[in-house]
Amino acid sequence: MSEKVISVVELFAGVGGFRHGLEIASERFETLWSNQWEPGIKNQFAFDCYESHYGNSGSINVNEDIATVQDDIPEHDLLVGGFPCQDYSVAATNAKGITGKKGVLWWNIDHIIDRKRPQFVLLENVDRLLRSPSAQRGRDFGIILRCLHDQGYDAEWRVINAAEYGEIQRRRRVFIFASKRGNNGYEKSLRGSGLRDIVNKNGFFTSAFPIKDAFKGEKESEFAIDGTGYPDLVSISDRFAENFYRAGSMKEGKIYTRDYSSAWEPEEDNASKTLRSILVEDVDEKYFVDDEKDIEKWKFMKGPKKLVRKKRGTDFEYLYSEGGIPFPDVLDSPSRTILTSEGSTNRSSHFILDPATGRYRILTPVECERLNGFPSGWTEGMAERNRYFAMGNSLVVPLITKMGTQILKYC
Repeated sequence: MSEKVISVVELFAGVGGFRHGLEIASERFETLWSNQWEPGIKNQFAFDCYESHYGNSGSINVNEDIATVQDDIPEHDLLVGGFPCQDYSVAATNAKGITGKKGVLWWNIDHIIDRKRPQFVLLENVDRLLRSPSAQRGRDFGIILRCLHDQGYDAEWRVINAAEYGEIQRRRRVFIFASKRGNNGYEKSLRGSGLRDIVNKNGFFTSAFPIKDAFKGEKESEFAIDGTGYPDLVSISDRFAENFYRAGSMKEGKIYTRDYSSAWEPEEDNASKTLRSILVEDVDEKYFVDDEKDIEKWKFMKGPKKLVRKKRGTDFEYLYSEGGIPFPDVLDSPSRTILTSEGSTNRSSHFILDPATGRYRILTPVECERLNGFPSGWTEGMAERNRYFAMGNSLVVPLITKMGTQILKYC
């Protein structure tokens, strides 16, 4: 086993989910530089949390707009980060160059890859990225893959629902793993493999996140994203018309993608991976809801409904409907997805019947930390509203640990 240090740069770091997950995987992961910046707010609560854990680690942790510091990033082996789903469209300039929209963070990632050429890239985003924008489904993801191809990288992606692989939360996110073409451990592991083999058998994701064999009628597609189908990024931006599914691979600009079902088999130690398993015993009174009117309000918010509404500023009426979600939340299964509004009085917040007291309550910040795989108290010191927001904006740490373990095999 190699003892080589794998140097890491973490972008859009939040409260450190990527870093924490990688460091659980191995001490060989050494974060050299990180960036976390929340525009438009004075209190940089996520960065402060990151600093509280890693401020004395020797890494350079930067709390500035990435566009102003992207050229300060050191050489590194692995670039990681969770970036926003935005409009990645491009256009040709008068000088016949190609430019993306200003303020779109993908172009900062692309710039860093171009300047620093890390061996590996691991990124996370919401799963709707594969279908974005709604008016031209798949275009934005097509632009990302073409950028990676043009930079000399092959890539895989996987939409992973954490609960389908033994975690406590039904959190669905797309992960993108890219490897610089050349004689590295990843490329050696795939020698002789076709695109389908990479997705189904021996790619980056298949060891920790196995999938069932493809079956007749399952959605799949093969196409090229290189110059044979699309001459440049502008052509993808203007006329991309392909479908991306939950799993896929790209090798030298050729793509295979398919839907899939998880083939993960639970072990005995996963029997406790339920919402009940992360509940705390000593709960402060402020989290309980005892007033009958408030309880009825929660019940109404979560129930099915059809309501007549008016379009704002007009007399136009329309029927708004939504299905019901469990009231209270089921304790003996994985939780629903934590959103940034968790903890507030709204339909998406978890609302449980506390097993210790038989009373209704919301989840505590510590319970939300546990649902994402962070240690209890990871965000302690923040305002409570910000603790919930940080967990709604974070990722499931054990997934990163599994991915880090796979990266170790290539280094």
